[in-house]
Amino acid sequence: MYAILDIETTGGKYNEEGITEIAIYKYDGHSIVDQFISLINPEREIQPFVINLTGINSQMLRHAPKFYEVAKRIVEITSDCVVVAHNAQFDYRILCMEFRRLGYEFERRTLCTVELAKHLIPGQPTYSLGKLVRALGIPVSDRHRAAGDAQATVKLFKMLMDKDVSKTIIQNNIRLDPKYQLEPKHIDIIADLPSLTGVYYIHKSDGEIIYIGKSKNIKRRINQHFTSTNHKSKKIQQLVSTVTYEATGSELVALLKESEEIKRVRPIFNRALRRTIFTHALFSFKDDQDYMNLKIDVADGRKHPITTFSNRQSGKSFMVKAVEDYKLCQKLVGLYKTKTSCFNYDIKACHGACVQEEAPEQYNKRVEALIDKNSYANKNMVIIDSGRDIDERSAILIKNGVFKGVGFYNLNYQIRNIEVLESIITPMQNNRDTQHIIQSYLRKNKKVKQLIL
Repeated sequence: MYAILDIETTGGKYNEEGITEIAIYKYDGHSIVDQFISLINPEREIQPFVINLTGINSQMLRHAPKFYEVAKRIVEITSDCVVVAHNAQFDYRILCMEFRRLGYEFERRTLCTVELAKHLIPGQPTYSLGKLVRALGIPVSDRHRAAGDAQATVKLFKMLMDKDVSKTIIQNNIRLDPKYQLEPKHIDIIADLPSLTGVYYIHKSDGEIIYIGKSKNIKRRINQHFTSTNHKSKKIQQLVSTVTYEATGSELVALLKESEEIKRVRPIFNRALRRTIFTHALFSFKDDQDYMNLKIDVADGRKHPITTFSNRQSGKSFMVKAVEDYKLCQKLVGLYKTKTSCFNYDIKACHGACVQEEAPEQYNKRVEALIDKNSYANKNMVIIDSGRDIDERSAILIKNGVFKGVGFYNLNYQIRNIEVLESIITPMQNNRDTQHIIQSYLRKNKKVKQLIL
């Protein structure tokens, strides 16, 4: 008996994803004998690119069951079954992770239709589900939704079973755990790495650095590189000889060092980070009535932004929260397009800057407070973060609004002025990327200590 399934997730960091939709078809080798299809409230944010891909958004999931409410049904329908999925490693990992959050170890034998197709239908240009079933003439509807993809996988699996004339290939590909097995050299490399925050360098046998990354847990991150099955990871697995690292303690210091090192070394597998890491920015201007307006727009090197964002959606989310925190007008921050009053004014949540009821001077003070909080232009300040040891702290120096570098100091050492700081700082490049890294980090980590000098 087989449980053929597909899962849609929120996207996001490895092992921090959540399920948004699941479809399971119980298949006896001839026909579907049971099925379970459901949206799931993941209780976490869905990444914008996933919303665009699947069409599943938080609004749709508001009243959907949470995973613990459907967990029993999933256990029942997959009981005594081999779990079948297209890229089973991903779906099985996500399911196990969700069950682990409930304190339950979910264990099933698995079968991957990607691996099967490579054995039974060799020579295909690609084995992605959509392109493979199209090439094989298998009809598919509702692509990138769990039910549509699971139905396509059922039809593909039927075809693969027919092609397995000897009835041995499918049997030989059933696994108890679909995780990629580490090679001995990878095990040795991982054994020598610490579970620390820092920057790591992946080297070829001749010493050339082929990839630079940062992680809050270097050992775990390298393990992910060595067990991942995407094209870049497989190339790294083939070429890696050694991994060196620099502990930073602070994630912010690691981000800054990673950015600078990638620009300096230009490793072959870091193409994405050679480019600018943000696309949108926050700008301000005064309108004809002397009110300060805010606008999220495409980042432009000729303009001086207040702060920057990885994408437009991130900027919009920031503005929605700013309206609430600083009692700003939706119209004057570009969130509500109207020639009259904004929606919040109509429900008495806006003081009326949109219809000139609130004086510009009064309204602008709150806008200036937001700008001051989210920009370090012309400021002398130091950001204090974790160090490499328990009695150490890291210091990130900003002088006259310019990032100067990072350093470490002992807790017994008192930072009193900018001259003292400059003596312990290792100089680093100031550019648009470092500004984005610092501002983005401070937005997400409210508890990080900032000293104005």
